[in-house]
Amino acid sequence: MMLFSRVRGLPVLTIGDADRVGVVRALTVDAGSGEVTHVRIRRGRMRREAVVAWDDLGAVGPDLLIARPAGNPSGVPPHHDLVGSRVLTECGEERGTVLDAAFDPVTARIEAVLTTRGELPAGRLLGLGDHALVIRTGHGHPG
Repeated sequence: MMLFSRVRGLPVLTIGDADRVGVVRALTVDAGSGEVTHVRIRRGRMRREAVVAWDDLGAVGPDLLIARPAGNPSGVPPHHDLVGSRVLTECGEERGTVLDAAFDPVTARIEAVLTTRGELPAGRLLGLGDHALVIRTGHGHPG
């Protein structure tokens, strides 16, 4: 299991020649499927960020990510930062702010979202947009 906060800033190298692509800036999440879909990579100061589909990574380790050489994939979804997002229920009730998220680096599935109000299981995620992470109301749970 890895935390988003531990992945941010890790170097990204290419397979084979181990050229440095850049460093991880952010992870793009599809909250509906509960998966990390893309890695956003900060390249040099004047170069645009690179985007790599999670499926195009060759390896993910605690100290670096290995990417297969590729250009920007087509159909890149819009990026919304999960970490720092407000949490709202589908009824519009405030449920804190996202502090971090834990995910499986092999499957890219989000295991849990850590918020200022506690841990949310990934099965409660509905969507992530500009303004908030929307979750299912937890029935039978206080709060």
